Amino acid sequence: MTIKIKKNELTVLTAIMAAVLVLMVLLNPGSFLTIGNLQGMAFQLPELGILTLGMMVVMITGGINLSIIATANMAGITAAMLLKGMEGSPAGAALLAAAAAGLVVAALIGLLNGVLVAYIGITPILATLGTMTLFNGIAIVVTKGYVISGFSDPVLFIGNGTLLAVPFPLILFALAAFIMAVILKKSRTGFNMYMLGSNAVAAKFSGVSNAKVLIMTYLISGLYSGAAALVMISRFNSAKSGYGNSYLLVTILASVLGGVSSEGGFGKVSGVVMALITLQLLSSGFNLLRVSSFMTTAIWGFIMIAVMVIDYLIDNRKKGGRQ
Repeated sequence: MTIKIKKNELTVLTAIMAAVLVLMVLLNPGSFLTIGNLQGMAFQLPELGILTLGMMVVMITGGINLSIIATANMAGITAAMLLKGMEGSPAGAALLAAAAAGLVVAALIGLLNGVLVAYIGITPILATLGTMTLFNGIAIVVTKGYVISGFSDPVLFIGNGTLLAVPFPLILFALAAFIMAVILKKSRTGFNMYMLGSNAVAAKFSGVSNAKVLIMTYLISGLYSGAAALVMISRFNSAKSGYGNSYLLVTILASVLGGVSSEGGFGKVSGVVMALITLQLLSSGFNLLRVSSFMTTAIWGFIMIAVMVIDYLIDNRKKGGRQ
């Protein structure tokens, strides 16, 4: 029964994606399916996609991570400061050191979130709201509100380069999605995440250490935020405290639209990837139609409410059918 539900949701999402594609082509004839526009979408999708995977893994356990953007910005600022401090060093060595430092900072923030949720007992939304506010403030203090910019060519290649005509950030996103799929489908940790999200009490009495699972979940979420940070600072050729604030809503929207249950226990990487492509098609179409960013944000909010209402109605119908 579970497999059937997954297949139905995937079919519906495929139909939605096809409908959006046709609609955008009709609204933007001659400009939507151009090489330049498709390349632009391929370069824009990865950073949001990697952040969404970091949100998805937390939502599977029944939680939420409001600090993924603050984590990404803090990791990006750390990497950028190290890159500027090592300007006289070989570019490759500076890049490796900066990437490692950014990922370590992101991992530590993830661990802090995990400890607050798993051991202190703070609800995920409040814990991550607190760390989001904390690290947004630290980022502003560290940078004094200024932009850190001007990186070497190897750094810029991460977010702007191509490999065999394929955008390099898109390759990174595909790798990140593959790793997440392996973690969720093939590892004991992934199985425990689904168990925890489905029924925390049952998971505990099954011998699962819920605290350790939560720590690992938020650690992975932090690392994915750090990876997204490296793509972001490379694509923008700069780091700043306020980058990517609009991404938070879209990561939750893409996760929910992709079939991740807001209550936890269910979600697939393939569904989230398809949802991301659908939203990217919409976003690109809106840009070509010159729809304001504020209106686009309002549309994202409307879509998220509509999806959650539909999910609620479907769940109630299924429960009524079982009774």
